[in-house]
Amino acid sequence: MKMSSMPIAVIMQRRKVEHRWADEAWSAVGVVPDRGNLPPLQVLGESPERDYYLVSGLELELYTDENEGYYENCMAPESKVFVLWRMIDGRAMPVRASVSYVEGTRMFDSGEAADGVAMPADIYAWLAGYLREHYTPRPRRGRQHG
Repeated sequence: MKMSSMPIAVIMQRRKVEHRWADEAWSAVGVVPDRGNLPPLQVLGESPERDYYLVSGLELELYTDENEGYYENCMAPESKVFVLWRMIDGRAMPVRASVSYVEGTRMFDSGEAADGVAMPADIYAWLAGYLREHYTPRPRRGRQHG
């Protein structure tokens, strides 16, 4: 059951590379909360070497069955927002985002393009507030001796 959601926008990057099989590399490099005033696609900077653009219209959604993954991510040394993206009309476009460490692992294992980007403080605070209200960590069990 969906418990909470937050609209976000993803900062995507295209950079020129000198490689035998590719001229450019794409990646998600940042995430910001979307307060509702962002266009669907906004160019932030363009140059022959590197382009940045902001894509809105995604939502972080929190479900109770992913609580362990949210907790793992929240407790990690560097919490991440995981972004799955696809090439659409010659541009890398984010299609899904999550703050669950478990779902992020599934994105990476899927064979599709995915990146983990640093979680902004306001998204971290939102996630931590959700966990305080809806999650109790399982007690750690010591080694079993038999």
